[in-house]
Amino acid sequence: MSPNTDYLLDTLQKLLAIASPSGFTDQVVHFVCDELARLDIPFELTRRGAIRATLEGRQRSPDRALVAHVDTLGAQVKSLKANGRLEVVPVGHWNARFAEGCRATLFSGKRRYRGSLLPLKASGHTFAAANDAQEANWQNIEMRVDVPGGDRQALVNAGIHIGDFIAIDTMTEIDLDSGFINSRHLDDKAGVAVLLTTAKALKESTETLPVDLHLLFTITEEVGSGASSVLHQDVAEMVSIDNGTTAPGQNSSEYGVTIAMADQTGPFDYHLTHHLIHLCHEHGIGHQRDIFRFYRSDSASAIEAGNDLRTALVCFGIDASHYYERIHLDALTSLTRLLWHYALSAPLFADDNKLLTARPDFPHMP
Repeated sequence: MSPNTDYLLDTLQKLLAIASPSGFTDQVVHFVCDELARLDIPFELTRRGAIRATLEGRQRSPDRALVAHVDTLGAQVKSLKANGRLEVVPVGHWNARFAEGCRATLFSGKRRYRGSLLPLKASGHTFAAANDAQEANWQNIEMRVDVPGGDRQALVNAGIHIGDFIAIDTMTEIDLDSGFINSRHLDDKAGVAVLLTTAKALKESTETLPVDLHLLFTITEEVGSGASSVLHQDVAEMVSIDNGTTAPGQNSSEYGVTIAMADQTGPFDYHLTHHLIHLCHEHGIGHQRDIFRFYRSDSASAIEAGNDLRTALVCFGIDASHYYERIHLDALTSLTRLLWHYALSAPLFADDNKLLTARPDFPHMP
């Protein structure tokens, strides 16, 4: 299987161009729905907009799911300040230092305004060394909105309100010569692009899936609830697609697939994780293993919501996660290949179609 890199990169750029901080995801949901419809893949939506699509297999159960999230980090207006600027709070968990200097778009009703996120002391000619002494936290960040007036009344007249959403510019750069992709919000727009590319390949293939495969696109992963309410109850295996951090002390790489053995919520399913590792070996897919101390994914929210299913996490290595991120095309194509082979592999255990099973049917670890 050779991934369609033109489709993958085109889809990724389109996704990155759509503002979608958690809580403000309707537009990106419509984009994914349009793409699924174009691929002739049936889907349905939850009340809030999480998407559940299905590729049918030879049998319905024990079915499996692949999941990626369309929501990103962002901010909201906390208050309108007397100096004509905005106090803001983060959407999702990201450091205020990563927000300093960002260009951003504020959405207020049917209007949108441009602006910059800046530290309170933002003038080098005025504050000099005090700039460096100012602590990086969200209480020391404000949005300078490009609205004439310079006072609170100007913001009121512009129709800006507390709670309005702020989307951070992505500053996307794709270098086809090196294969590197630099952008904000690659977490997890790159995972969504991989999932759609895999779905397109499976839909156009003459191969028959052994069991139903559900494609899940969640809308609240960055705020913790992710896949808590989008699963079919008979899903036995779920693989999350997200980023793996290529930072000091981590084993993730910007190349190949990073397979997570555990995150802050604990180990992933032993059998499913080792099945994915076996597929990498069998099909010559470069990979490495890692454990994340300060990370949770859609898999965690699915388990915490009371779903009894096997979970795993496969990652594209990402440098500077939740900041100005960088990934490599090799990781995206490697992930696409792995998900293709996983979708066509037999279910791990036939008895996983039962909610409860007898002891003789329960597997052993080697």
